[in-house]
Amino acid sequence: MGTYRVCVYAICKNEGEFVERWMNSMSEADMVVVIDTGSTDDTVEKLKSIGAVVYEEQIEPWRFDTARNISLTYVPDDIDICVCTDLDEAFEPGWRKQLEQSWEADAHRGNYWFNWRLKEDVSPDTQFVYFKVHTRKDFVWEGPVHEYLRYTGNAEEKRVFINGMVLNHYPDAAKSRSSYMPLLELAVHEKPDDERYMYYLGREYFYTEQWNRCIQTLEKHLSLPLATWKEERCASMRWIAKAYDELGDYSNSSKWFYRAVAECPYMREPYVECAMSAYLQKEWEKVFFFSREALKINEKSLNYVNMGYAWDETPHDLAGLACYWLGMFIESSEHFQEALAYAPNDERLNRNLALALTKSEGSIFAEDCAMYEEVKG
Repeated sequence: MGTYRVCVYAICKNEGEFVERWMNSMSEADMVVVIDTGSTDDTVEKLKSIGAVVYEEQIEPWRFDTARNISLTYVPDDIDICVCTDLDEAFEPGWRKQLEQSWEADAHRGNYWFNWRLKEDVSPDTQFVYFKVHTRKDFVWEGPVHEYLRYTGNAEEKRVFINGMVLNHYPDAAKSRSSYMPLLELAVHEKPDDERYMYYLGREYFYTEQWNRCIQTLEKHLSLPLATWKEERCASMRWIAKAYDELGDYSNSSKWFYRAVAECPYMREPYVECAMSAYLQKEWEKVFFFSREALKINEKSLNYVNMGYAWDETPHDLAGLACYWLGMFIESSEHFQEALAYAPNDERLNRNLALALTKSEGSIFAEDCAMYEEVKG
């Protein structure tokens, strides 16, 4: 375990409501540096009063990479490890100790778990591995939105995984995504062959219910020479399938879900989403097959987004429903019991379990009667 100087740095605007929680979480660092990009509330005053070093900058035209690069310039040169976060995020306590235990003297970047969305019981929902811990030098932020850190050093980049370091996101539901679309369109205009931004733009078209543009853009993403990351290709196929679902074109939806499964057969998400789509069409054999296949996968991805519905009660719930409608009542009750282990207070699951148990008892009674008649005969 080494001893390092650690600095948290961030950008913000009108986030006074988050300051206290964020600063309490980041207090394990040696210093906290923030650039404010035009707050009209009490964000700046609150940050300063709790100990943050705050600079005020006007960034025109707005780009996230510009803002982050400016914020990084205010981090002192003698800092060993930089930690970039946003004010609507918070580390679980003890993160500094976990960071120092995992860091290595020749490391350049640290990865750790990021819970982008939490359930009501604060267990992880949408979860993936994050990347915003890095050395003071040899890094630059790139991209007008969905910005990313690019390593610029001469030596081969070395990454470490920081066990036990977990960052939670507490998004502001009232915060608009309206700036994302023009910035993503700008990113694609700047780099038309960049597969990453083509994917994000296609996904954004889905979020804004532009189904055909989503499909066209993501098909273009899949055709790009650099679009070789299998997990992201799989995600692109899944968004296309879901867009076809929204258009009521279930034939094309199925084709794209099958392609997604084939692209990443080791990930739960495409199986579960295919089962969810089949559920809407009441294709119970298909729901049964894909939900059961999903349950054979027991490890989350360290390379891509893990969706909460692939790892909570949903796969067992879908399997239970499929079994029920296929007349497999004993198996149905077993799956509903497994689902309730994740959501014990879910009224619908409890009702479905009761129905399945009633049916399974009837099935057992019928089987016993048949065996009795056979023996008697």
